[in-house]
Amino acid sequence: MEQLWAPWRLAYIKGPEPEGCIFCTKPAEDRDEENLIVWRGGTAFVMLNRYPYNSGHVMAVPARHTGELEDLSPQEMADLWDAVRRSVRALRRALGAQAFNIGINLGRAAGAGITDHLHVHVVPRWVGDTNFMPVLAEVKVIPQHLVDTYRQLREAFLQEP
Repeated sequence: MEQLWAPWRLAYIKGPEPEGCIFCTKPAEDRDEENLIVWRGGTAFVMLNRYPYNSGHVMAVPARHTGELEDLSPQEMADLWDAVRRSVRALRRALGAQAFNIGINLGRAAGAGITDHLHVHVVPRWVGDTNFMPVLAEVKVIPQHLVDTYRQLREAFLQEP
């Protein structure tokens, strides 16, 4: 039997449900590395997904708590999409991403895990990054530790003008 190692998942499995909105509480803690926040700017920030679909899976998030896209001001919308653009460039630079899945799950029926604070998923992709594991075993292998991914992405974001 093959064993897959993903040590960060144990905290998710055993840990308590977080209190409050993680997109509000984590940035307020001012512990960016621990909270996987790789970039802050204007009215938006970017953080790694702690339970990623692929290595480098980040979320661009408006700083203001809202679950509705139409509630964002023009400036917040511009800052959010600037965060998405910067994420794409940083993921290309740091991880050599060849393509991206970018999207928003707006509302529970659309698959949003956090419904009251919208966020944009930016998932890097590579030719050949799909294999038999998700199809046959319903398992996704994430090949890089989150701390290593954080450090690479943080450096790539710091290189942004």
